[in-house]
Amino acid sequence: MATIKASDVKVLREQTGAGMMDCKKALKETDGDFDAAVKYLREKGMSKAAKKADRIAAEGLTNVKVDGNKAVIYELNSETDFVAKNDQFKQLIEDLGTAILASDSKNLEEAKANAKVDGKDLDTAIAEATSKIGEKLTLRRLQVVEKNDEQSFGAYVHMGGKISALTVLNGASEEAAKDVAMHVAAINPRYLKSDDISDDVIAAERETLRKEALNEGKPEHIVDKMVEGRLNKYLKEICLVNQPFVKDPDQSVENYVKQAGGDVESFVRLEVGEGVEKKSEDFADEVKSQMG
Repeated sequence: MATIKASDVKVLREQTGAGMMDCKKALKETDGDFDAAVKYLREKGMSKAAKKADRIAAEGLTNVKVDGNKAVIYELNSETDFVAKNDQFKQLIEDLGTAILASDSKNLEEAKANAKVDGKDLDTAIAEATSKIGEKLTLRRLQVVEKNDEQSFGAYVHMGGKISALTVLNGASEEAAKDVAMHVAAINPRYLKSDDISDDVIAAERETLRKEALNEGKPEHIVDKMVEGRLNKYLKEICLVNQPFVKDPDQSVENYVKQAGGDVESFVRLEVGEGVEKKSEDFADEVKSQMG
């Protein structure tokens, strides 16, 4: 059996991020074969990652990366906000964005199949990071957006990655596009314009407003007129182009962009943990579970 040197353990630990005792065991199990030890730890790490698969990852970061006429907005989740502040986690989210843009992938499924981080597919890279960091990590969603040369991207990351926004403007500057992205991050519009709202959504809102008016005791003969007025107000509140611009509430977003020489083509907004059912846990119990 080969002699296991402390210097070898140190190098293996630095390369893999695994614990010292795990590295020593890996070298023993592989008779000092360094490459085999790396593979052993990788397999062991992926096994560890699999054990975390049923945990809820509702914290993390969002990010936007732009490369020429292509951009990606995406979310990498972790179990705790503490881990999202980890330098390894931050580096991973940067590496994932770079890999996705380089892969010509259009969606999450294609990115997982085609994108590579240091020669590894995204699931493998994330599994290895899960082993090193000690929490379940999940690339939950992404959207790749492309533009032409006459359009501008606006990319904005808020609160260190808690919210990210990406806009595309026709004819206006990148500065204007970023201003609109900041607005999107802050105000959270649901639609670009009223034409994008389905008839079913409008009908449901109209019915809700009608019931509200009747419950307020308003006379039947004026309810319909009141409902239409409230409905129009509601549609303006949820549509980006109609909203008062956050940096100048005296004008709408649409008017701001028109003054900048263009119009809004599209927007995407991601907020960490949207749609994830978060587990409520007493802090003392959480500490106990970590110690167990």
